[in-house]
Amino acid sequence: MADLKSTFLNVYSVLKKELLEDPAFEWSPDSRDWVERMLDYNVPGGKLNRGLSVIDSYKYLKEGKELTEDEIFLTSALGWCIEWLQAYFLVLDDIMDSSHTRRGQPCWFRLPKVGLIAANDGVLLRNHIPRILKNHFRDKAYYVDLLDLFNEVEFQTASGQMIDLITTLEGEKDLSKYTLSLHRRIVQYKTAYYSFYLPVACALLMAGENLDNHVDVKNILVEMGTYFQVQDDYLDCFGAPETIGKIGTDIEDFKCSWLVVKALEICNEEQKKLLHENYGKADPANVAKVKALYHELNLQGVFADYESKSYEKLIASIEAHPSKAVQAVLKSFLAKIYKRQK
Repeated sequence: MADLKSTFLNVYSVLKKELLEDPAFEWSPDSRDWVERMLDYNVPGGKLNRGLSVIDSYKYLKEGKELTEDEIFLTSALGWCIEWLQAYFLVLDDIMDSSHTRRGQPCWFRLPKVGLIAANDGVLLRNHIPRILKNHFRDKAYYVDLLDLFNEVEFQTASGQMIDLITTLEGEKDLSKYTLSLHRRIVQYKTAYYSFYLPVACALLMAGENLDNHVDVKNILVEMGTYFQVQDDYLDCFGAPETIGKIGTDIEDFKCSWLVVKALEICNEEQKKLLHENYGKADPANVAKVKALYHELNLQGVFADYESKSYEKLIASIEAHPSKAVQAVLKSFLAKIYKRQK
């Protein structure tokens, strides 16, 4: 695995070098330095799970055949396109949310020399994706499908972000709109398509598959993405900050979290009143009251029940798939996230 990661990181260096010498633009030392610093700060810093899973998925689809150097490079390049997409979303998300830290360091826009130049950097990151695809996939039969895929998933993610943002609008805080179906829509569009479906779809296209024949795979991965986000919502409140690497603020931020949706479903009128009075307030005393109510309603038990039921349902859907190779891809994804602590 460490070896795979270092190969993957080498491909980042190659792609970055190409972008910094893109003939469509007349580079100056200053512009080149800026873009290089911006890329190094925002693109390779995360866990790289999304990018690496393109390579993993392709390996499973090749059913144990040794990948050629070219295949390793191309799957890595697609993996990096997803990491670029992620960086673009995060740079802009952090501005929208007025966040302070990301991946244990200050958000890019918080750096003294950066500020709102970060908005244009986000646009640049987004534009690097078709440059990479053009450089390496232009002669492939599936080139247009790749472009379509990235465009569609980006549209779905931006639309998910939009429902999330308009739901948490200041001055319109209304807990009664928070339902399981709204939570599901936000999660499906904002997270599941780009984090779960996109890496596998890239691998399927490279393996010569037609995505129209794999709607069932998309549905299973979107379910998995939903389960992943419910875990995230749970860990935001009940996870140990030193384990998850951040301090959860979903309660303060009035987020349409799975926990608050479940609480609203099972609480009595008095508890509902307490939620309405304390949810979405920054004061630690208000947050503590919400957390105490979550404990009182045994949301930890409700989550444990949800987790095991989701797992059983996902396994059943996966095992119903006719292809053993596709089953292996899906099971590897599920194994990475089942009962995770961070």
